[in-house]
Amino acid sequence: MGRTWIGAILGMLLAFPAWSVEVHEVRLWRAPDHTRIVFDLTGPAEHKLIVLENPSRIVLDVENTSFKAGVDGLKLKGTPVDSLRTGIRQGNDLRVVLELNTVVNPRSFFLKANEQAGDRLVLDLYDKAPQAQAVVTKSVQHSDKRDIIIAIDAGHGGEDPGAIGPNRRREKDIVLAIARELNALLQADKGFRPTMIRTGDYYVSLRGRRELARERQADLFVSIHADAFKRREARGASVYALSTQGATSTAARYLAEKENASDLVGGVTLSDKDDVLAGVLADLSMTSTLDNSLKLGAKVLRHVDTVANLHKNTVEQAGFAVLKSPDIPSILVETGFISNPSESQLLATSAYQKKMARAIHTGIREWFLAHPPSGTLVAWQRQQNGQQYTIARGDTLSGIAERFNVPVSDLKIRNGISGEKIMVGQKLLIPTT
Repeated sequence: MGRTWIGAILGMLLAFPAWSVEVHEVRLWRAPDHTRIVFDLTGPAEHKLIVLENPSRIVLDVENTSFKAGVDGLKLKGTPVDSLRTGIRQGNDLRVVLELNTVVNPRSFFLKANEQAGDRLVLDLYDKAPQAQAVVTKSVQHSDKRDIIIAIDAGHGGEDPGAIGPNRRREKDIVLAIARELNALLQADKGFRPTMIRTGDYYVSLRGRRELARERQADLFVSIHADAFKRREARGASVYALSTQGATSTAARYLAEKENASDLVGGVTLSDKDDVLAGVLADLSMTSTLDNSLKLGAKVLRHVDTVANLHKNTVEQAGFAVLKSPDIPSILVETGFISNPSESQLLATSAYQKKMARAIHTGIREWFLAHPPSGTLVAWQRQQNGQQYTIARGDTLSGIAERFNVPVSDLKIRNGISGEKIMVGQKLLIPTT
Protein backbone atom coordinates (compact mmCIF):
# COMPACT_ATOMS: atom_id res chain seq x y z
CA MET A 1 0.00 0.00 0.00
CA GLY A 2 2.75 2.42 0.94
CA ARG A 3 4.61 1.72 -2.30
CA THR A 4 1.41 2.37 -4.27
CA TRP A 5 1.03 5.86 -2.71
CA ILE A 6 4.69 6.67 -3.32
CA GLY A 7 4.30 5.65 -6.97
CA ALA A 8 1.17 7.78 -7.33
CA ILE A 9 2.87 10.84 -5.84
CA LEU A 10 5.91 10.41 -8.11
CA GLY A 11 3.59 10.11 -11.07
CA MET A 12 1.83 13.36 -10.16
CA LEU A 13 5.16 15.17 -9.77
CA LEU A 14 6.30 13.98 -13.18
CA ALA A 15 2.98 15.05 -14.74
CA PHE A 16 3.53 18.70 -13.78
CA PRO A 17 6.60 20.60 -15.02
CA ALA A 18 8.95 21.93 -12.36
CA TRP A 19 9.82 25.44 -13.57
CA SER A 20 12.96 26.84 -12.03
CA VAL A 21 12.44 30.46 -13.16
CA GLU A 22 9.42 32.78 -13.27
CA VAL A 23 8.74 35.98 -15.18
CA HIS A 24 7.21 38.07 -12.37
CA GLU A 25 6.93 41.45 -14.14
CA VAL A 26 7.04 42.94 -17.64
CA ARG A 27 7.90 46.62 -18.25
CA LEU A 28 7.97 48.67 -21.43
CA TRP A 29 9.45 52.05 -22.46
CA ARG A 30 9.36 53.94 -25.72
CA ALA A 31 12.48 55.90 -26.78
CA PRO A 32 12.86 58.07 -29.91
CA ASP A 33 14.48 55.27 -31.93
CA HIS A 34 13.45 52.04 -30.22
CA THR A 35 11.09 50.27 -27.83
CA ARG A 36 12.47 48.40 -24.82
CA ILE A 37 10.65 45.52 -23.13
CA VAL A 38 12.09 44.10 -19.91
CA PHE A 39 11.11 40.75 -18.43
CA ASP A 40 11.99 40.56 -14.71
CA LEU A 41 13.06 37.02 -13.78
CA THR A 42 13.47 35.18 -10.50
CA GLY A 43 16.75 33.71 -11.76
CA PRO A 44 18.98 33.28 -14.82
CA ALA A 45 17.56 31.63 -17.93
CA GLU A 46 18.68 30.79 -21.46
CA HIS A 47 16.63 32.19 -24.32
CA LYS A 48 16.39 32.26 -28.11
CA LEU A 49 15.10 35.07 -30.35
CA ILE A 50 13.14 34.21 -33.51
CA VAL A 51 11.95 36.68 -36.18
CA LEU A 52 8.92 35.70 -38.25
CA GLU A 53 7.33 37.41 -41.26
CA ASN A 54 3.89 37.59 -42.89
CA PRO A 55 2.66 38.63 -40.43
CA SER A 56 5.55 40.30 -38.57
CA ARG A 57 6.20 38.65 -35.21
CA ILE A 58 8.96 38.39 -32.64
CA VAL A 59 9.23 35.14 -30.67
CA LEU A 60 11.19 34.63 -27.47
CA ASP A 61 11.71 31.07 -26.26
CA VAL A 62 12.91 30.97 -22.65
CA GLU A 63 14.06 27.66 -21.21
CA ASN A 64 12.48 26.16 -18.08
CA THR A 65 10.50 29.33 -17.28
CA SER A 66 6.89 30.15 -16.43
CA PHE A 67 5.00 33.41 -16.91
CA LYS A 68 3.41 34.91 -13.78
CA ALA A 69 3.25 38.57 -14.82
CA GLY A 70 0.30 40.68 -15.92
CA VAL A 71 0.47 42.43 -19.30
CA ASP A 72 -2.85 44.30 -19.35
CA GLY A 73 -1.18 47.46 -18.06
CA LEU A 74 1.46 47.63 -20.80
CA LYS A 75 1.10 50.84 -22.84
CA LEU A 76 1.49 49.54 -26.39
CA LYS A 77 0.07 52.60 -28.14
CA GLY A 78 2.75 54.35 -30.18
CA THR A 79 5.01 51.26 -30.17
CA PRO A 80 5.56 48.64 -32.91
CA VAL A 81 3.85 46.02 -30.71
CA ASP A 82 0.16 45.32 -31.23
CA SER A 83 -0.16 42.53 -28.68
CA LEU A 84 1.81 40.15 -26.47
CA ARG A 85 0.79 36.56 -25.72
CA THR A 86 2.49 33.67 -23.96
CA GLY A 87 2.37 29.89 -23.93
CA ILE A 88 4.29 26.79 -22.86
CA ARG A 89 6.17 24.58 -25.30
CA GLN A 90 8.04 21.30 -24.90
CA GLY A 91 6.62 20.82 -21.44
CA ASN A 92 8.24 23.62 -19.44
CA ASP A 93 9.71 26.23 -21.81
CA LEU A 94 8.09 29.65 -22.07
CA ARG A 95 7.20 31.12 -25.48
CA VAL A 96 6.45 34.85 -25.76
CA VAL A 97 4.97 36.05 -29.05
CA LEU A 98 4.80 39.75 -29.95
CA GLU A 99 2.51 40.69 -32.84
CA LEU A 100 4.03 43.69 -34.64
CA ASN A 101 2.51 46.48 -36.72
CA THR A 102 5.80 47.35 -38.44
CA VAL A 103 9.17 45.80 -39.23
CA VAL A 104 11.87 46.30 -36.57
CA ASN A 105 15.47 45.33 -35.88
CA PRO A 106 15.29 43.26 -32.65
CA ARG A 107 18.05 42.66 -30.13
CA SER A 108 17.81 40.63 -26.94
CA PHE A 109 20.20 39.97 -24.07
CA PHE A 110 20.24 38.72 -20.49
CA LEU A 111 21.39 40.87 -17.57
CA LYS A 112 22.60 39.23 -14.36
CA ALA A 113 21.27 40.43 -11.03
CA ASN A 114 23.19 43.21 -9.30
CA GLU A 115 22.80 45.28 -6.13
CA GLN A 116 20.05 47.42 -7.63
CA ALA A 117 18.11 45.03 -9.90
CA GLY A 118 17.37 41.34 -10.31
CA ASP A 119 17.90 39.05 -13.30
CA ARG A 120 16.36 40.46 -16.47
CA LEU A 121 15.74 39.51 -20.07
CA VAL A 122 15.84 42.65 -22.23
CA LEU A 123 14.28 42.96 -25.69
CA ASP A 124 15.05 46.07 -27.75
CA LEU A 125 13.02 46.70 -30.90
CA TYR A 126 14.87 49.27 -33.02
CA ASP A 127 12.89 51.21 -35.60
CA LYS A 128 13.76 50.45 -39.23
CA ALA A 129 12.85 54.04 -40.10
CA PRO A 130 13.66 56.14 -36.99
CA GLN A 131 11.37 59.04 -36.20
CA ALA A 132 12.62 62.35 -37.50
CA GLN A 133 14.29 64.29 -34.70
CA ALA A 134 15.33 67.90 -34.64
CA VAL A 135 19.04 67.79 -35.39
CA VAL A 136 20.91 70.51 -33.53
CA THR A 137 24.26 71.35 -35.08
CA LYS A 138 26.59 74.29 -35.37
CA SER A 139 24.82 75.48 -38.50
CA VAL A 140 25.29 78.93 -39.98
CA GLN A 141 22.68 81.34 -38.63
CA HIS A 142 22.23 85.04 -37.95
CA SER A 143 24.37 86.21 -40.90
CA ASP A 144 27.06 83.54 -40.46
CA LYS A 145 26.94 83.72 -36.67
CA ARG A 146 25.90 80.44 -35.05
CA ASP A 147 24.15 79.68 -31.78
CA ILE A 148 25.91 78.33 -28.68
CA ILE A 149 24.69 74.75 -28.25
CA ILE A 150 23.98 73.45 -24.73
CA ALA A 151 23.38 69.69 -24.29
CA ILE A 152 21.08 69.11 -21.29
CA ASP A 153 21.27 65.62 -19.84
CA ALA A 154 18.56 64.49 -17.41
CA GLY A 155 20.11 61.56 -15.56
CA HIS A 156 18.75 57.99 -15.50
CA GLY A 157 15.37 57.22 -17.11
CA GLY A 158 13.31 54.22 -18.16
CA GLU A 159 13.92 51.14 -16.06
CA ASP A 160 16.64 53.02 -14.17
CA PRO A 161 14.76 55.29 -11.74
CA GLY A 162 17.95 56.64 -10.20
CA ALA A 163 17.87 57.31 -6.47
CA ILE A 164 14.58 56.77 -4.62
CA GLY A 165 13.54 59.22 -1.90
CA PRO A 166 10.75 59.30 0.68
CA ASN A 167 7.25 58.68 -0.68
CA ARG A 168 8.88 56.79 -3.59
CA ARG A 169 10.03 60.01 -5.25
CA ARG A 170 12.22 59.07 -8.21
CA GLU A 171 15.33 60.92 -9.29
CA LYS A 172 14.62 60.35 -12.98
CA ASP A 173 11.32 62.29 -12.77
CA ILE A 174 12.69 65.24 -10.78
CA VAL A 175 15.76 65.79 -12.95
CA LEU A 176 13.74 65.57 -16.17
CA ALA A 177 11.45 68.32 -14.84
CA ILE A 178 14.46 70.54 -14.02
CA ALA A 179 16.03 69.78 -17.40
CA ARG A 180 12.84 70.84 -19.19
CA GLU A 181 12.77 74.10 -17.26
CA LEU A 182 16.41 74.77 -18.18
CA ASN A 183 15.66 73.91 -21.80
CA ALA A 184 12.82 76.46 -21.90
CA LEU A 185 15.02 79.19 -20.40
CA LEU A 186 17.79 78.63 -22.93
CA GLN A 187 15.31 78.51 -25.81
CA ALA A 188 14.29 82.05 -24.89
CA ASP A 189 17.91 83.30 -25.06
CA LYS A 190 18.95 84.73 -28.41
CA GLY A 191 22.23 83.19 -29.46
CA PHE A 192 21.73 79.98 -27.45
CA ARG A 193 20.22 76.70 -28.58
CA PRO A 194 19.56 73.87 -26.09
CA THR A 195 19.26 70.20 -26.99
CA MET A 196 17.79 67.57 -24.64
CA ILE A 197 19.73 64.30 -24.42
CA ARG A 198 16.70 62.53 -22.90
CA THR A 199 13.27 63.95 -23.79
CA GLY A 200 11.12 61.37 -22.01
CA ASP A 201 11.09 58.38 -19.67
CA TYR A 202 13.61 56.06 -21.33
CA TYR A 203 17.23 55.11 -20.68
CA VAL A 204 20.28 56.32 -22.59
CA SER A 205 23.64 54.72 -21.81
CA LEU A 206 26.37 56.86 -20.27
CA ARG A 207 28.44 56.56 -23.41
CA GLY A 208 25.38 57.24 -25.55
CA ARG A 209 24.76 60.52 -23.73
CA ARG A 210 28.26 61.74 -24.57
CA GLU A 211 27.93 60.60 -28.16
CA LEU A 212 24.64 62.43 -28.62
CA ALA A 213 26.24 65.62 -27.32
CA ARG A 214 29.14 65.19 -29.74
CA GLU A 215 26.83 64.41 -32.68
CA ARG A 216 24.97 67.64 -31.97
CA GLN A 217 28.30 69.51 -31.69
CA ALA A 218 27.53 70.84 -28.21
CA ASP A 219 29.59 73.63 -26.67
CA LEU A 220 28.65 72.42 -23.18
CA PHE A 221 27.32 69.20 -21.66
CA VAL A 222 25.42 69.64 -18.38
CA SER A 223 24.13 66.53 -16.59
CA ILE A 224 21.43 67.01 -13.93
CA HIS A 225 20.99 64.67 -10.95
CA ALA A 226 19.45 64.43 -7.47
CA ASP A 227 21.29 61.59 -5.82
CA ALA A 228 21.13 59.70 -2.53
CA PHE A 229 23.77 59.09 0.10
CA LYS A 230 24.32 56.45 2.77
CA ARG A 231 23.40 58.93 5.50
CA ARG A 232 19.91 60.46 5.35
CA GLU A 233 21.17 63.67 6.97
CA ALA A 234 23.49 64.38 3.99
CA ARG A 235 22.24 67.47 2.20
CA GLY A 236 23.17 70.23 -0.20
CA ALA A 237 23.64 70.84 -3.91
CA SER A 238 26.98 70.29 -5.66
CA VAL A 239 28.66 70.80 -9.01
CA TYR A 240 31.14 68.24 -10.35
CA ALA A 241 33.72 68.06 -13.11
CA LEU A 242 35.72 65.07 -14.26
CA SER A 243 38.77 63.99 -12.31
CA THR A 244 41.69 62.29 -14.03
CA GLN A 245 43.50 61.45 -10.79
CA GLY A 246 40.86 60.43 -8.25
CA ALA A 247 37.95 61.95 -6.37
CA THR A 248 38.29 65.13 -4.32
CA SER A 249 36.21 63.68 -1.45
CA THR A 250 34.69 60.44 -0.18
CA ALA A 251 31.22 61.65 -1.15
CA ALA A 252 32.39 62.53 -4.67
CA ARG A 253 33.88 59.06 -5.14
CA TYR A 254 30.76 57.37 -3.76
CA LEU A 255 28.41 59.33 -6.03
CA ALA A 256 30.57 58.73 -9.11
CA GLU A 257 30.61 54.99 -8.45
CA LYS A 258 26.83 54.99 -8.08
CA GLU A 259 26.29 56.98 -11.27
CA ASN A 260 28.74 54.86 -13.24
CA ALA A 261 26.83 51.74 -12.18
CA SER A 262 23.58 53.05 -13.68
CA ASP A 263 24.29 51.24 -16.97
CA LEU A 264 23.87 47.96 -15.07
CA VAL A 265 20.37 49.04 -14.09
CA GLY A 266 19.53 50.75 -17.38
CA GLY A 267 20.36 47.60 -19.31
CA VAL A 268 23.59 47.91 -21.28
CA THR A 269 25.28 44.86 -22.73
CA LEU A 270 28.99 44.21 -22.39
CA SER A 271 29.60 45.35 -25.98
CA ASP A 272 28.18 48.77 -25.06
CA LYS A 273 30.58 49.31 -22.17
CA ASP A 274 32.61 52.47 -22.11
CA ASP A 275 36.01 52.08 -23.73
CA VAL A 276 37.20 55.59 -22.84
CA LEU A 277 40.29 54.94 -20.76
CA ALA A 278 43.81 56.31 -20.51
CA GLY A 279 43.91 57.75 -24.03
CA VAL A 280 41.01 60.11 -23.54
CA LEU A 281 42.06 61.06 -20.02
CA ALA A 282 45.55 61.88 -21.25
CA ASP A 283 44.04 63.99 -24.00
CA LEU A 284 41.86 65.76 -21.46
CA SER A 285 44.89 66.70 -19.41
CA MET A 286 46.51 68.25 -22.48
CA THR A 287 43.58 70.44 -23.48
CA SER A 288 41.61 73.27 -21.95
CA THR A 289 38.41 71.19 -21.77
CA LEU A 290 38.76 70.22 -18.12
CA ASP A 291 39.94 73.69 -17.12
CA ASN A 292 36.90 75.26 -18.78
CA SER A 293 34.65 72.67 -17.09
CA LEU A 294 35.98 73.69 -13.68
CA LYS A 295 35.66 77.42 -14.31
CA LEU A 296 32.20 77.15 -15.84
CA GLY A 297 31.14 74.84 -12.99
CA ALA A 298 32.27 77.49 -10.50
CA LYS A 299 29.97 80.03 -12.18
CA VAL A 300 27.03 77.64 -11.93
CA LEU A 301 27.85 76.76 -8.31
CA ARG A 302 27.91 80.46 -7.37
CA HIS A 303 24.32 80.89 -8.57
CA VAL A 304 23.10 77.54 -7.20
CA ASP A 305 24.31 78.88 -3.84
CA THR A 306 21.56 81.54 -4.03
CA VAL A 307 18.74 78.96 -4.12
CA ALA A 308 20.08 75.94 -2.21
CA ASN A 309 22.40 74.90 0.58
CA LEU A 310 25.73 73.77 -0.82
CA HIS A 311 27.23 70.40 0.05
CA LYS A 312 30.68 71.79 -0.88
CA ASN A 313 31.66 75.40 -1.61
CA THR A 314 33.92 74.45 -4.51
CA VAL A 315 33.51 72.39 -7.68
CA GLU A 316 34.31 68.78 -6.82
CA GLN A 317 35.88 66.20 -9.10
CA ALA A 318 35.42 62.47 -9.56
CA GLY A 319 35.57 59.88 -12.34
CA PHE A 320 32.02 60.30 -13.68
CA ALA A 321 31.85 58.32 -16.93
CA VAL A 322 29.23 60.64 -18.39
CA LEU A 323 31.69 63.58 -18.20
CA LYS A 324 34.49 61.90 -20.21
CA SER A 325 34.13 63.94 -23.41
CA PRO A 326 37.62 65.02 -24.47
CA ASP A 327 36.41 68.01 -26.48
CA ILE A 328 33.26 69.28 -24.73
CA PRO A 329 33.34 71.10 -21.37
CA SER A 330 31.15 68.94 -19.11
CA ILE A 331 29.68 69.41 -15.65
CA LEU A 332 27.33 67.41 -13.45
CA VAL A 333 24.94 69.27 -11.14
CA GLU A 334 23.63 67.47 -8.08
CA THR A 335 20.51 69.53 -7.31
CA GLY A 336 20.18 68.05 -3.83
CA PHE A 337 20.01 64.77 -1.93
CA ILE A 338 16.72 63.01 -2.63
CA SER A 339 17.55 60.73 0.32
CA ASN A 340 17.24 63.70 2.70
CA PRO A 341 13.54 64.03 3.68
CA SER A 342 13.45 67.83 3.64
CA GLU A 343 15.44 68.18 0.42
CA SER A 344 13.40 65.43 -1.22
CA GLN A 345 10.22 67.35 -0.49
CA LEU A 346 11.76 70.52 -1.95
CA LEU A 347 13.04 68.75 -5.06
CA ALA A 348 9.54 67.50 -5.84
CA THR A 349 8.04 71.01 -5.98
CA SER A 350 7.69 72.93 -9.22
CA ALA A 351 8.81 76.15 -7.50
CA TYR A 352 12.17 74.67 -6.43
CA GLN A 353 12.69 73.00 -9.81
CA LYS A 354 12.20 76.37 -11.53
CA LYS A 355 14.59 78.11 -9.08
CA MET A 356 17.27 75.48 -9.63
CA ALA A 357 16.87 75.66 -13.40
CA ARG A 358 17.17 79.46 -13.30
CA ALA A 359 20.34 79.23 -11.18
CA ILE A 360 21.97 76.76 -13.59
CA HIS A 361 20.82 78.86 -16.54
CA THR A 362 22.25 82.08 -15.07
CA GLY A 363 25.63 80.46 -14.44
CA ILE A 364 25.83 79.00 -17.95
CA ARG A 365 24.72 82.23 -19.57
CA GLU A 366 27.13 84.33 -17.51
CA TRP A 367 30.06 82.12 -18.51
CA PHE A 368 29.32 82.15 -22.23
CA LEU A 369 28.60 85.87 -22.33
CA ALA A 370 32.10 86.38 -20.94
CA HIS A 371 33.74 83.53 -22.92
CA PRO A 372 31.72 82.98 -26.13
CA PRO A 373 33.06 80.45 -28.65
CA SER A 374 34.41 82.07 -31.80
CA GLY A 375 32.01 82.34 -34.70
CA THR A 376 28.93 82.64 -32.49
CA LEU A 377 26.37 85.41 -32.43
CA VAL A 378 27.21 86.06 -28.77
CA ALA A 379 30.90 86.50 -29.63
CA TRP A 380 30.03 88.97 -32.39
CA GLN A 381 27.67 90.93 -30.12
CA ARG A 382 30.29 91.08 -27.39
CA GLN A 383 32.85 92.40 -29.83
CA GLN A 384 30.43 95.04 -31.10
CA ASN A 385 28.79 96.18 -27.89
CA GLY A 386 30.64 94.76 -24.94
CA GLN A 387 28.97 92.32 -22.55
CA GLN A 388 25.99 93.38 -20.43
CA TYR A 389 25.83 92.41 -16.75
CA THR A 390 22.97 92.89 -14.29
CA ILE A 391 24.15 93.87 -10.81
CA ALA A 392 23.14 91.42 -8.07
CA ARG A 393 22.99 91.89 -4.31
CA GLY A 394 26.50 91.97 -2.83
CA ASP A 395 28.22 93.05 -6.05
CA THR A 396 30.89 95.75 -6.04
CA LEU A 397 32.56 97.51 -8.96
CA SER A 398 35.93 96.06 -8.04
CA GLY A 399 34.45 92.57 -7.75
CA ILE A 400 32.71 92.83 -11.13
CA ALA A 401 35.87 94.18 -12.74
CA GLU A 402 37.90 91.28 -11.32
CA ARG A 403 35.29 88.74 -12.46
CA PHE A 404 35.44 89.94 -16.06
CA ASN A 405 39.16 90.71 -16.00
CA VAL A 406 38.80 94.40 -16.87
CA PRO A 407 40.18 97.50 -15.10
CA VAL A 408 37.75 99.28 -12.76
CA SER A 409 38.54 102.55 -14.54
CA ASP A 410 37.49 101.11 -17.93
CA LEU A 411 34.29 99.76 -16.35
CA LYS A 412 33.45 103.22 -14.98
CA ILE A 413 34.20 105.01 -18.26
CA ARG A 414 32.15 102.52 -20.31
CA ASN A 415 29.11 103.08 -18.05
CA GLY A 416 29.53 106.76 -17.17
CA ILE A 417 30.09 106.08 -13.46
CA SER A 418 32.01 108.68 -11.48
CA GLY A 419 31.84 107.28 -7.95
CA GLU A 420 31.58 103.82 -6.42
CA LYS A 421 27.80 103.64 -5.99
CA ILE A 422 25.90 100.97 -7.94
CA MET A 423 22.36 99.58 -7.54
CA VAL A 424 20.91 96.08 -7.58
CA GLY A 425 19.27 95.51 -10.97
CA GLN A 426 21.38 98.13 -12.70
CA LYS A 427 22.81 96.95 -16.04
CA LEU A 428 26.50 97.46 -16.78
CA LEU A 429 28.25 97.17 -20.12
CA ILE A 430 31.49 95.23 -19.75
CA PRO A 431 34.16 96.72 -22.00
CA THR A 432 35.99 94.41 -24.39
CA THR A 433 39.50 93.65 -23.15
